[in-house]
Amino acid sequence: MIKTLSKKGGFRWIVAGLFFLAYMIAGADRANIGVVVPFIKQEYALSNTDIGALASLFYLTYAVVQIPAGYLFSRWGIRNLLTASLVLTSIATLLIGMTSNVLQLKFARALLGAAEGPINIGIVSIINRWFPAREKGLATGIFMSSIKFAPAFVPPLCAWIVHLYGWREVFYIFAFPGLLVAVLWWWLVKDDPSKSPYCTPEEARYIDESDAPVKAPTALAPRRSWLDRFIRTRDIDLLHDNASILRSWNIWACALGYFLMVGITYAIMTWVPTYLVSVKHYSVMKMGAVAAAPWVGAIIGNLLGGWLSDKVFDKRRKPVMLITSLATVVTMFVLLNSPDDPILLAGVFLVAGILLNIGYSTFLVYPMGLATKDKVPFAASIINTGGSLGGAFAPFVVGVLLDNYDWNMVFTFLGVCSLLTFVVLLTMIEPRPKASAVTQQPLVPNGPHVASNA
Repeated sequence: MIKTLSKKGGFRWIVAGLFFLAYMIAGADRANIGVVVPFIKQEYALSNTDIGALASLFYLTYAVVQIPAGYLFSRWGIRNLLTASLVLTSIATLLIGMTSNVLQLKFARALLGAAEGPINIGIVSIINRWFPAREKGLATGIFMSSIKFAPAFVPPLCAWIVHLYGWREVFYIFAFPGLLVAVLWWWLVKDDPSKSPYCTPEEARYIDESDAPVKAPTALAPRRSWLDRFIRTRDIDLLHDNASILRSWNIWACALGYFLMVGITYAIMTWVPTYLVSVKHYSVMKMGAVAAAPWVGAIIGNLLGGWLSDKVFDKRRKPVMLITSLATVVTMFVLLNSPDDPILLAGVFLVAGILLNIGYSTFLVYPMGLATKDKVPFAASIINTGGSLGGAFAPFVVGVLLDNYDWNMVFTFLGVCSLLTFVVLLTMIEPRPKASAVTQQPLVPNGPHVASNA
């Protein structure tokens, strides 16, 4: 079956399906805690600030491992570390259900963050190796939609498990799918398409665009259109070493924008179930259904954003990032006056999910246009570190705000974060690598110890 598909030159989409499954399961393992928060609070007598700190522990350890993981992927390749991360994620999920006190719960949650940390950078590296530039936006949209697909089905599934059994059983059941995907990844995915028995030479040549000249933009000709002037399109030489990446304002600005946008996303992931139970007074089953709505929208938004970035904006990444940051300001204002009817509220959350995620995935596509292929893991790890710290920061702040104010203050805070993102994005350039920067990229030797294997 796999060999038949490979003759058509489409095995990279099998790889896309696998990294969708891998990150969807990782997303489920991090999202399930949001649904069981009311029960954990009751059992362990925790305040909202305590819950915010618990959520932040995951993202702190997740952030700590980002840059080391980027370095290790660049140095040793992806297959071993990513497989180990998937296995350890399942173990950490199982341990959360086995905890008997708050200290154990914090340790297990921190371990989960450290285990999941390398998965994101590993998949970004695989996309960079397995997809040509014209498909990277869509591939990354598929990747990022997976983390949102999980919360789309996790709330109702977790609510059903809690209703039938209890909150601990949620983690017991969620611990096992990651082990299966780890085995499939080890079996099917090589770091380099040319080394895969399922990737044809024709497909490998299609993926490898290192010897192709950069084409002039087609979707928004002429090149120096009003949009290019607004987003500050520039011809650049690709960043080719760690020092130049660390000196790049564009990398740090993207990391800061991602810090803010991930913070908004994971504040919603962590706190919306509690909002629906404590403010709207929904039952567990009704809460599970409504809490899924923003993540259904997120799936649509990520796929739509990847398509817009690749096709409509002709591989320009900033436009969809700007659309998302500005639109999210509007959606936070709408949530200040959210309806009580569950169907209407689900509709509001659906639209919010779409708008929040149109440009979400392109934060991780952006460094692919700034750095050479062998340095993309390091550049992406800096940006993802920013996102991880945002995921640690915002849920904790929301917990503090809820203990001292109300949900109106929370939505105002998230709206201000989104507006700041828009301002930061305006300072970045839209990079277009020079033809010489593409054609002069170093050839990639084979072997597990070569940096470009990532």
